[in-house]
Amino acid sequence: MNKIIPTKNILDFYAKGFFPMADSYSSELINLYQPKNRFLIPIKNFHIPKKLFKLFKKNNFDFKINEDFETVILKCQLSKRKDNGTWINKTIIDTYINLHKEKLAHSVECYDQNKLIGGLYGVHIGGCFFGESMFSDVTNTSKFCLLYLIAILKKNLFYILDSQFYNEHLVQFGGFEIKNNDYLKKLEKSLNYDRNFIFVQNFQEVLSLLQPSNHKS
Repeated sequence: MNKIIPTKNILDFYAKGFFPMADSYSSELINLYQPKNRFLIPIKNFHIPKKLFKLFKKNNFDFKINEDFETVILKCQLSKRKDNGTWINKTIIDTYINLHKEKLAHSVECYDQNKLIGGLYGVHIGGCFFGESMFSDVTNTSKFCLLYLIAILKKNLFYILDSQFYNEHLVQFGGFEIKNNDYLKKLEKSLNYDRNFIFVQNFQEVLSLLQPSNHKS
């Protein structure tokens, strides 16, 4: 029998600035976290490294949303990390698959000839997208998914892209920390927005949505 965090509970956690993580792959314990500083990625003033954007513009891969959410989260669980650990246990997996079925969690996926090679997933409430995890089986594909995610959020007028803890790899995209009290104020406001997570089909439109962003090498 699958153990899940009830949808009402998890939505309440996010609305109050908390998010759940397991101690490890095999642990059954779920902890709630609320960092003193919250790490956000800007949507309007998103930065793209020039070399990465040049590679992205070649359009060598296909992108989809919500095509294979379950595989995305399973690959995120297996993704290699510095500490060789993961906070994604079976309860987390089952909980977020359930959220996905209720259209409250989404995945952005990168394919090479119908083979899933990169992706990310997160939770969508109001005008907020809470990024949870990402993976790459091929270099840069998780970053390409992040670029596509930004285009989707920008097109659909989202207000917050929350990346939770500080991540040095995401600083290159303009990621920054704010005090938790300031975050909670922004969160309360943006939760009241009614936003839809709609795919941007045209790749040229994706590029145009990203183009005004500041580029850096």
